[in-house]
Amino acid sequence: MFERAHAVFPDGTTRVTIERDPVPRYIARAEGAYLTDVDGRRFLDLNLNFTTLIHGHGFEPVRAAVESQMRNGTCFANPTEAEVELASLLCTRVPRLERIRFVNTGTEAVMFAIKAARAFTGRSRIAKIEGAYHGAYDWVEVAQASVPDNWGPPDRPAGTPYYRGMPASVLDDVVVLRFNDPAGARQLLSRHGSDIAAVLIDPMPSRAGLIAPAPEFVSALQEMAREHGILIISDEVLNFRQDYRGAAARYGLQPDLFALGKIIGGGFPIGAIGGLGDVMSVFDGSRGRPLLPQGGTFSANPISMVAGHAAMEALDQIAFARLERLGDGLRSRLVDAIARANAPLSITGAASLFRLHPKPTPPREFREAHLSPAEAKVMKEMSRFFAANGIILPVGAAACLSTSMGEAEVDAIADALETFLAENSALLEEIS
Repeated sequence: MFERAHAVFPDGTTRVTIERDPVPRYIARAEGAYLTDVDGRRFLDLNLNFTTLIHGHGFEPVRAAVESQMRNGTCFANPTEAEVELASLLCTRVPRLERIRFVNTGTEAVMFAIKAARAFTGRSRIAKIEGAYHGAYDWVEVAQASVPDNWGPPDRPAGTPYYRGMPASVLDDVVVLRFNDPAGARQLLSRHGSDIAAVLIDPMPSRAGLIAPAPEFVSALQEMAREHGILIISDEVLNFRQDYRGAAARYGLQPDLFALGKIIGGGFPIGAIGGLGDVMSVFDGSRGRPLLPQGGTFSANPISMVAGHAAMEALDQIAFARLERLGDGLRSRLVDAIARANAPLSITGAASLFRLHPKPTPPREFREAHLSPAEAKVMKEMSRFFAANGIILPVGAAACLSTSMGEAEVDAIADALETFLAENSALLEEIS
């Protein structure tokens, strides 16, 4: 299949995020917590399409809702009751989510949240966190892939381009902050505050280490934002799965705007921009052309709406509490296994998310989470070992649990790590 794919895709895949070792795993079917590939191999799935499938694969309430909607139509140029139902559910749960607009991807959600902040403030620049991933929009890709050779001094992180040909003007419009550096955030936001429309923050940046925000960092951002008239955008496309009310509420962040996606679509394409009513009024076209026009042929399509409503309705407070216990139990098991082996590894994450680091101390920000070649080798071998033992463990990104998992899956993950540590002491000595 990979050979066939090379005839139609530039590198044999259609997403840069596809892992290959040396070729991708092509999936034939999936159910619950498990995938089966075209060669008949069965895997416990800790990727779940990059954390999207919080109920696992083939969740029956989603299946039933989609099958029913398919009989009534898949997309229209008109609104439907389904979009109102999903919007009402989300706005009822999440503090400061007073109004909402649906789009098709997390990238679109972030893009329109930034545009909304610009339209509301009349400013063009943004601030973002070094190493944080926010999708494919030029301004949010700045400093996404910085490395020690180009990331600049600690007090002035460099705005590095993500791809060849990125306009220099884009780099000039982005102020880069280091995560969990309150003093640095205060200094940079004080210096540039009058030009900045918004601070964009993922409350727990996945690719930048899946690290929790320090309370003093959250406080610094909020104080500087209020002082300088800067909006705060909470990108919870991934981390909305942390809590019934979302990640911002969990960590005491008070955003003006949200970018949502992934779990709110029940496994179908979706994104959403939401926030305070006065800020969201930039989308209001009831009296003529809005300050920010926003459309989309498939925005709020009824398939995504009914799938998302079924998924989110099933994610009640009891479901979130169970996932929290499952995640806490797993992280505890992994920490114990590392301690028993005296291995130079650590764990970050929260709720149903976790990430293994080939470092003895959990990193506190992106630069500390950056992998040396030897550390990257350990993670590659660990992922390969897990796959050989029937578990898909993402490399360099968040691993996650789903409501379809239980103690048997926790045991399997913990046992796999324990065995890997026992059988790879020589490899681990290279990073000790």
